[in-house]
Amino acid sequence: MACLAASRYLRDVFVGEFNGRCGVPAAEVGKAFVAGAGPDLADTLCVQEDRRVGHDNCLAWRGRSRRISQQAPRHHHVGATVRVCEQPDGRLLIFDGPRCLAHFTPPAPARWQPIA
Repeated sequence: MACLAASRYLRDVFVGEFNGRCGVPAAEVGKAFVAGAGPDLADTLCVQEDRRVGHDNCLAWRGRSRRISQQAPRHHHVGATVRVCEQPDGRLLIFDGPRCLAHFTPPAPARWQPIA
């Protein structure tokens, strides 16, 4: 009950009085929100690890083998160290420096079907 009374006091009394004492009119009309211009948040929050590409142009990630397809100007990445980025949504991106070599999307979850 004390939490409800405190919440009511904050909402009905304190906020109005505080804004009256400390509030300052905005210098400009409109909203002050500016969209972030920095790096994509998914890139910041992803799991990143370096992996060495094997002789079959594949690398291992979480118990599965991932193949890097041939690309110009480099037709294979055997022995190269690449960066693997697992995005929060499950996508997997493989980079050689700034260049994205491959991307994998997670499989769709299996649908549960009742037995007729």
